[in-house]
Amino acid sequence: MQFQTLDEYPQGWIFRHRELPLAEAVLADIHPLSEAAAMQFWKQNISKEATHASHFLGDDWPSRNGIWQPKEDWQTCWESEDMALPESLNFADWAPNTMVFFCYDHHHVIQTTWATFKQSWKNFLFYDDEPILIGKKRSQVARFHSNGFYEVGEK
Repeated sequence: MQFQTLDEYPQGWIFRHRELPLAEAVLADIHPLSEAAAMQFWKQNISKEATHASHFLGDDWPSRNGIWQPKEDWQTCWESEDMALPESLNFADWAPNTMVFFCYDHHHVIQTTWATFKQSWKNFLFYDDEPILIGKKRSQVARFHSNGFYEVGEK
């Protein structure tokens, strides 16, 4: 997979925000995919045609009935001083080294590990316009909404 550096990544500032500083070791484990790699990943794992979650079609897995559990609040946890993920997002069977992908749209996908995501989830959610979190070889998924709610589901 092709990557770009956080300095090259247009939204890289979210990981260097002064209010949510991240250690260098955490930053070193955040890998934005190149635009071409992001588009390929999105087409293989999210949607062949839709370029953003707001454009999903009926045959895209995220828009199928029965995928998502009822919505829960992430905004309250995000605004708190506590850095812990909301409880139902803390997928217990995901090992710390599980590779995860945070998919904003077909041009913006970030690869990291579950441990790094858990430490920096607030940074990832500076952009909260329907991103989807998926784990490699995992069925659990999460989708975040800009209204402060999220859904977990089974892909």
